[in-house]
Amino acid sequence: MGSLDATSTSLAEDLQDLQLDRPNKGLKSVEELEKLTVDEQLSDIERSVYLLSSGQEVQRISVIHNLPDLLRDTESHDECMRRVVPKVREVLHVAQTEMQLAASSAFLQILQKNLVPIQNYSQTFLQTILNSVDSKDPDVASAWLDTLLDVIDLLPKEVIKKEILGSAIAKGQLAQSVQSRLACCRILGKISTKFEPFVIKKEILPVVQSLCQDVDYEVRGCMCRQLDCVSRGLGLEATKSAILPELVELTNDEECHVRIAGLETVVNILTLLDAETCSATIIPLVCKICQQAVQAEDATLPVVATQLGKLCHGIADNLTDEQKQWFIDYYKKLCHVGLEKNKASSRVTMAVSDKERTKESDLTDIFELEDKLVECRKNSAFNFPAMVLFSGAKQFKQELHVTFTHLCKDPHFIVRKTISGGFHEVCKLLGNSAQLIQADVVALLKDESIEVLKGVVSNMPAILDCYMTSGSNHTISESKSGPLSDIIPAFLASENAIFTSNNWRLQQELMENMACLIKCYSSENLYNKVIPILRQKLSKARALPVKVAAARSLLTLTRKVKKHEQREEIFHSLIHDFCHARKCYWRSVFIDICRIVIELYSKKFFKESFYEYLLELHTDSVPNIRLRLCSILPDLKRLLILPTDRGLLQQLDACVRKLLVSEKDRDVSEGIQDAVEELDKIHIPMQSMTRRNFFEQDLEDQKKEEEEKLLLENEEKELKKEEEAAEKKKGDKRNLVSAKKGSENGSSKIPGPRKGSRAGLPGSNTATKKFLYPSHITSEDENRPVIPNSKIAGTSNNKLVKSKSSNCISQIPRRDVEDLDSKELSKTKIVSPVPAPGKSGNKVQVNSNTSKQSSGESNINKKGVSSPKLSRLPLYSSNPNIHQGRPSSPSLIPIKASTSGTTNKTSKTTRGSGIPAPGSAGLRRASVPTLSTTRRGSLSGQLSTEVNPKAKSSNGAMSPSIKERKKSR
Repeated sequence: MGSLDATSTSLAEDLQDLQLDRPNKGLKSVEELEKLTVDEQLSDIERSVYLLSSGQEVQRISVIHNLPDLLRDTESHDECMRRVVPKVREVLHVAQTEMQLAASSAFLQILQKNLVPIQNYSQTFLQTILNSVDSKDPDVASAWLDTLLDVIDLLPKEVIKKEILGSAIAKGQLAQSVQSRLACCRILGKISTKFEPFVIKKEILPVVQSLCQDVDYEVRGCMCRQLDCVSRGLGLEATKSAILPELVELTNDEECHVRIAGLETVVNILTLLDAETCSATIIPLVCKICQQAVQAEDATLPVVATQLGKLCHGIADNLTDEQKQWFIDYYKKLCHVGLEKNKASSRVTMAVSDKERTKESDLTDIFELEDKLVECRKNSAFNFPAMVLFSGAKQFKQELHVTFTHLCKDPHFIVRKTISGGFHEVCKLLGNSAQLIQADVVALLKDESIEVLKGVVSNMPAILDCYMTSGSNHTISESKSGPLSDIIPAFLASENAIFTSNNWRLQQELMENMACLIKCYSSENLYNKVIPILRQKLSKARALPVKVAAARSLLTLTRKVKKHEQREEIFHSLIHDFCHARKCYWRSVFIDICRIVIELYSKKFFKESFYEYLLELHTDSVPNIRLRLCSILPDLKRLLILPTDRGLLQQLDACVRKLLVSEKDRDVSEGIQDAVEELDKIHIPMQSMTRRNFFEQDLEDQKKEEEEKLLLENEEKELKKEEEAAEKKKGDKRNLVSAKKGSENGSSKIPGPRKGSRAGLPGSNTATKKFLYPSHITSEDENRPVIPNSKIAGTSNNKLVKSKSSNCISQIPRRDVEDLDSKELSKTKIVSPVPAPGKSGNKVQVNSNTSKQSSGESNINKKGVSSPKLSRLPLYSSNPNIHQGRPSSPSLIPIKASTSGTTNKTSKTTRGSGIPAPGSAGLRRASVPTLSTTRRGSLSGQLSTEVNPKAKSSNGAMSPSIKERKKSR
């Protein structure tokens, strides 16, 4: 126990000592406060001088940072140059690293902003820069050297020649330190482009040649990298005579670092050299460098793989066919280098036991070599588009296709990542031959590495565009055997691997790029395969940017969905799942969705589908939702056009007014105040003005609206085509059946009687009677006229029937109307049918305008008989109720024209006051007809109580009049 207590005590003390973030409890002493106190009455110049003289380090750094501001002020400019700048130069001699870095940055800003004349700058600031380049601290010296190189670009060549050239040449002498000689190399390369060729050849070239032969390899390598700038200053002839020999010697240097610099310089000066020099000197030199790199497998090999693309492109015009084939074969070797040795080394490493292991340095060398070879293959994969351009798309299948497949299946993920990043470039170069690498892109999309997937998914729109334009301008639904039939499913399946990672940026990119499928996927495939994925990620993705990207792609693809029902279902789900969600997080996402809808769809569509739902959120119980709503209110006002949207404007004003009056949250109150200020600045255009003044601004919106209308019109056309095709198919089937029946019944072409048309023939069975008579007509009414095309009970007749006994349309008999209520008479008007002259004995079947006639009864009234105007005929229902007190379907009585919002009321009449419809059962109790008030006719006298004597029925038999029916009863 004692040992545990001691351990816990020591641990507590250690933890107490580690509490470095805790501020010191002790206050500053009076002396420390006096040191940091500055008189407030001092001017900026006096305060800067005081702080530079006796201030703390942090105060001096602050003065140096503010030095450009002091020089910018015209009043204090001269005094600052006279008092502050000398003090700064004095302080920098003993300043620490942080102050030196601050001064180097401030001196450069002074020259960039032209705060000091060039002459004054060269006498003050430039001298300090040149002196500070030789600082013993390497970080300080490097910072001042970078400042000097940037200053050289801004200075005139006279100042450079006078102040800098002599100092640079002096630093390049062999007696100087390595650091000075390295600085000299960089300065000479920078100033070589400023002078004429004869000045360079006289003053600079001897020092350059001396530095190329320096004893230190770092100096040789640094000077070798500057030969490109020196060559451009000298010109072609001087370069061929003075620079190329030095460059050839540097490429054969014993140090790998120098050889790498030599190769990079050769690539950079290719554009300067002529064809003869390239063929005679550069091409043999490059071939030698490449062979040495493969044989040595040293650090030059990855550099050769990196520069090979530029190199081949630069010398392509000067190569023979054999030389071109040599470079292609060499590139193939670089793409396969290390694969066999990697397998062998892995076997050796596995076989080595603990006893037989050598030093750790040997294993480190093996791993370093493997890394170099992997880097070589990675750099080769990076240069693959350049090599395709070098060899030509026609030679791709023969020369590089196999190599490309190997790179896509390389065992190291970094190689596959590099080739996937340039896959779209290869597709563009291949053009119509892009189908050759279809299997490779599918393999990359199925890769397990997220880094590999990132390269393909990021460039998927460009890849799909290449396949769409490479001789296959059709969607996947039109050609299932095309390349897209394999690529798109693999692309959609890659979301499983991507969403298992935590890389939300890649997830966002995937959701955004799914919108590119609108070009190559049909409407049905989009709705059934792509949109479900987007809707799922919109609901279940964790990062908000991923949700917003999914919503944007979803709304983009929905514009191509052809079926109106499917589009409505998507929009309804967005409103139901987000606007009416229980969680405030989803309601917040709904506001983002509305912003996207405003951007992608027309103003009219948003106002019809989302406007009111969005405004409902002003009553949300969560302040953050109301606050986010305030930010979108100005966008809603910009959608409105008067006077069409006056109602929507009133809703917006009511929403704003309620938020202003009843809002209690401070942030929401500030948000609505800002929104009101912006709303007041927005002018709502009038509809008449919009066409003239705002046409250009609304041109894009009109285009969106036309696209939406076109989508609806195309859907209607397709539906009509489908209906016509179905009717045509049905008609063909009927014709086939009738042809078969005709062949079975014999060769007679006389059509037989229709089913149910034996009403007036003797021996007609009960089944026929049931077909002919409605359900409310009993067997005792057999002698009464029945309309042959009357429907079964509960339906109404829609067509006027021409009587078979005459050529005119028969008229409906009328009866007197008794005991009409005076109030109802005042509201109604009698429309009396006018019989055709000489044809009063015929009957008419009234069209009730409630339903259409069935297709099986459509052979009646097929002739071109002109129908009488329906305004002259009383309206009838189809099912008279002949049983008193028993409810039935609506009776065949004139329909009352309602003059108010209440239900129609009928007044009782005496027996026989109803008007029987043709084919109905004799006398019955019916309500008094209330005739519709029209412009035609007026109530003048009573209706006649008698009907024309016996009229002929449809089958030619004489039908009894109403009086005879009474007597028979």
